[in-house]
Amino acid sequence: MNLPALLAGSLAVPLSALAAVVLDRLLGEPVRWHPLVGFGQLAAAIERRLNRRTPTSGVAAWCLAVFPWVGLALLARPQAAFLCDTLLLYFVLGARSLGEHAEAVASRLQAGDLDGARLSVGRMVSRETSQLDAVGVTRAALESVLENGNDAILAALFWFALLGGPGALLFRLANTLDAMWGYRTSRYLSYGRAAARIDDCLGWLPARLTALSYALLGRTRPALFCWRTQAPAWDSPNAGPVMAAGAGSLGVLLGGPAIYHGREDKRPSLGSGLPPLAGDLRRAVGLVRRSLWLWLVALFAIAATRGLHA
Repeated sequence: MNLPALLAGSLAVPLSALAAVVLDRLLGEPVRWHPLVGFGQLAAAIERRLNRRTPTSGVAAWCLAVFPWVGLALLARPQAAFLCDTLLLYFVLGARSLGEHAEAVASRLQAGDLDGARLSVGRMVSRETSQLDAVGVTRAALESVLENGNDAILAALFWFALLGGPGALLFRLANTLDAMWGYRTSRYLSYGRAAARIDDCLGWLPARLTALSYALLGRTRPALFCWRTQAPAWDSPNAGPVMAAGAGSLGVLLGGPAIYHGREDKRPSLGSGLPPLAGDLRRAVGLVRRSLWLWLVALFAIAATRGLHA
């Protein structure tokens, strides 16, 4: 086996993706100097200085926050493509972290520690959690698992498959800015519009492939039905299909009112069946992990097919 030839040939992308997934599984997120944490701090500083509550200031801030890092990745990649791609994808993946956050909520709920579960789910979501009951905590955590299965894992892998490590980095930085600036408040409504729209565009196709994966790996017909009938009523064009299909696949009921920044958001219902229990969080993590492995297998299959026809 000629390893250098493999790393430079048609299998380079899936092998690099597999290496990044293994690194994430073994090491998890960096404890110190996490690149995305540092990027979030930089984005907050940029927002404080450039937010004029206009769309133009939002576009300028987005470009200033994202393009230098993607440019550096593009410059570094030709020097050591496999290593650069692997490290970039590892830094933007959040598979192990997502499972750990979900497990923290599930274990505290099952131990009867509602206050601890509220604190744990507060690390996963932007809604207010201090007054949630056990069902509300579980619902919030499960929605986060399904949505971040796309945002923090599968959509990043999609852009990695298309554009390598710089593509994965581009998506995750854009998604992070949407999470920070994409609120419909007086502070962010105009300024964050560009961040929200760019994230919607970059995530449109990956979200639908994620929804399809959730459907294929669970209760397929209910998942597809929920996706078709419930997702159009959801505010987010990408979170709707992902969470509707995921909830239908797992056979649980999600959605409903939630409080963001002191205001109640009357969200429609998603999925079918009964409200989720703590154990459903582990089922949701399992669904995300199976979807990740399905995508990796698909990458290897596509690369092998291309290699045969090269």
